[in-house]
Amino acid sequence: MILVCILLPFIAGALIPVIKWKKRSLMELYIETMVILNSLFVWLMILGTDHSPHTVVHFAGGLNITFCADGLGMIFAGLVSVLWPLATLYAFEYMTKEEHETVFFMFYTMTYGVTLGIAFADNILTMYFFYELLTIITVPLVMHTLTRKAVLAGRKYMYYSLGGAAFAFIGMIFVIIYGANPEFTLGGVLDMTLVGDKTNVLLLIYVLAFMGFGVKAAVCPFNSWLPDAGVAPTPVTALLHAVAVVKSGAFAIIRLTYYCFGADFLKGTWAQYTVMAIVSFTIVYGCSRAVKETHFKRRLAYSTISNLSYILFGATMMSPLGLVAAVSHLIMHAIMKICSFFCAGAVMHQTEREYVYELDGLGRHMPKTFVIFTISGLALMGVPGMAGFVSKWNLASAAIDNGSIPALVGIGCLLVSALLTAIYMMSITVRAFWPNEGFDDSVNEGITDPNWKMMLPLYIFVVMMVVLGLHCEPLMKMIMNVAGM
Repeated sequence: MILVCILLPFIAGALIPVIKWKKRSLMELYIETMVILNSLFVWLMILGTDHSPHTVVHFAGGLNITFCADGLGMIFAGLVSVLWPLATLYAFEYMTKEEHETVFFMFYTMTYGVTLGIAFADNILTMYFFYELLTIITVPLVMHTLTRKAVLAGRKYMYYSLGGAAFAFIGMIFVIIYGANPEFTLGGVLDMTLVGDKTNVLLLIYVLAFMGFGVKAAVCPFNSWLPDAGVAPTPVTALLHAVAVVKSGAFAIIRLTYYCFGADFLKGTWAQYTVMAIVSFTIVYGCSRAVKETHFKRRLAYSTISNLSYILFGATMMSPLGLVAAVSHLIMHAIMKICSFFCAGAVMHQTEREYVYELDGLGRHMPKTFVIFTISGLALMGVPGMAGFVSKWNLASAAIDNGSIPALVGIGCLLVSALLTAIYMMSITVRAFWPNEGFDDSVNEGITDPNWKMMLPLYIFVVMMVVLGLHCEPLMKMIMNVAGM
């Protein structure tokens, strides 16, 4: 079943430009059916009992391409499988104003399979293979419009990602050489009899690999590709910022930390404090840049940079509570941020306006879109009763439990970020609903909310944010079980 989940999007996507579509609606029906069908297969596997490893390719030296549905992988795959059909439905309406739709949806659908390959990877070699493939298959999506900005953004994304993967490759080699077994194992796979007196060398390799995988997670100073990638169509931007690419980077770091090197090996070392300081700085840097940014999607991109390091901050606690906090924010942020990006995309689709100062009075003409955007902003701020509060509470709890000075400094960074998040999100709401006195509302005449294809995903995201905020116990029990608590 795992192979079906990974291969079906590849095959279905590859057929999109081959089939001669008589009507666009038939293409939409085909794509949505394939995506939903694949999501059903993912959930049948998650709810099933056969979670044993499946080896596809054997290499020399005991290296394999192997897939397995463990707890962490199933959580990530479950998240992706829920969001992808909604993102695809949204993309149908958004892409009506774009060219080369068949090529776009080919890569868009195939990316689903690549992301699941990362989720279900049983060892670091398999994860690395699909991690590299994710870069290759998403570059055409970033460059889709083929404008000069899009081409430059695509090149930058590719150079940064491939460069980061080179450092991740070094980490993979050391894990394989000094690991007792190739499979991901909670607690780490390092064989201390092989490590011997090379502890500091391995700690250095961990930091290098952390930063390598951290490129996709937009860790400072390797984050400038993310705002630039906002030139891509909004469905791609949401894919990059909420579901596939950046979350794969954060997911890979969690695997590296807890399932390869091991939290016990890293806790209390200079390597832990180094990466903790880097992500704490990134948290404040991202939200500070978001406050200054006037471009709508770039503002949300800098917000993503900040929130991705929330996830990594939890991961650097090197404890079960830290793992719970990291995974919970990985889920909550994905839902909150894809919702806010889709609201921005709806505004751009309906008005062709891209800057925050152009949003005055639009709340009166697109009330549903901006109410939903406001709710996503409140969730990102961590307002009680919303999804963001749950994960931020977990992050603060993990940091207090850690008790170290870097962890307590990190809590201060979280508080500063919450304040700045309120500024850069709510200032958009204020402009939309309460423009300056004397504003000429005639410039917004004829503007309305988009159709149901774009609005239905937004409604569902709002429900998810509220439900997870008010009734998160089942999800938290699942995550705590994964963390061994």
